[in-house]
Amino acid sequence: MRIIVTGGAGFIGSNLILRLHKQHPDWEIFNLDKLTYASDQTFLKPLKDSGRYYFKKVDLVNRNEVHDVVHSFKPQGVFHLAAESHVDNSIQGPEPFIQSNIVGTFNILEECRLLWKESEDSWANNRFLHVSTDEVYGELEDDGLFTEQTPYAPSSPYSASKAGSDMIVRSYSRTFGMNVVVTNCSNNYGPHQHDEKLIPTVIRNAVKHNDIPVYGKGENVRDWLFVHEHNDALDVAFHKGKAGETYNIGGNNEWKNLDLVHKICDILNEEVGKGPDGDYKNLITFVTDRPGHDFRYAIDASKIKNELGWEPSQDFDGMLRQTILWYVDKYNAK
Repeated sequence: MRIIVTGGAGFIGSNLILRLHKQHPDWEIFNLDKLTYASDQTFLKPLKDSGRYYFKKVDLVNRNEVHDVVHSFKPQGVFHLAAESHVDNSIQGPEPFIQSNIVGTFNILEECRLLWKESEDSWANNRFLHVSTDEVYGELEDDGLFTEQTPYAPSSPYSASKAGSDMIVRSYSRTFGMNVVVTNCSNNYGPHQHDEKLIPTVIRNAVKHNDIPVYGKGENVRDWLFVHEHNDALDVAFHKGKAGETYNIGGNNEWKNLDLVHKICDILNEEVGKGPDGDYKNLITFVTDRPGHDFRYAIDASKIKNELGWEPSQDFDGMLRQTILWYVDKYNAK
């Protein structure tokens, strides 16, 4: 089985490749990544000499590069994760998000369609899994959950570009009968996430005794999902998902941003030693909220549970502590 993972040097992608390589010893995995500022190949060094892992620096916006890789490697499946993903960056400069997330998705999707259309294998044996975000749905108030039927209402250039890519992928199922599955996940956390994201930012600033920035009053709510559990769900969706279907993947684990920051500080107080003046919470500083900041996201993951048998664990305390200690080691080593 030959598999392409796009964006495999990113946070979710690198964790996914490690999992797939271990769980599927008969798979050859080709990692395509543009190697932007948010990419890091060091996490994948253990696979370098495995004989089943390959890497190529590819910008999916370059159609010729995509064509060459797809038609030479001839994948039988794709996990498409490559995307510009930082909301703040999309506000400062939207164009890279439109190019990477929409044009890049079209290029890899279309080249796979052309390859698989001519393949001797059955069309149904070749699967394209498109990994997206719950941010395409917009925001929720104090109650309610995003379901697969929730209308799209993206608020930022990032979420709008992901919504556009979702629609393109879905159209290939309806128009061409292509074997695609779309997943929309909640906020991921875990090892190897880029420093710009919330949890690494809190830990990095805390251990250096710098201000911990929190947008607005810290009242925005997110549903947090451990990256390893997300990747378990992606593997399940790839193998068991029904062609043309969408599956929401969430942690059933809502936290106000400020409450989560407090929890991280409490764990740091226990594991690292008391912070400034006896508590890392003394470093919290409220900063101007970003434009269009959605109030709340929350996923209803009952469809993937009922139809495919996947659900998240309830060990948030243990997984968060494991994550915090990973970053403490990383930042203390610098």
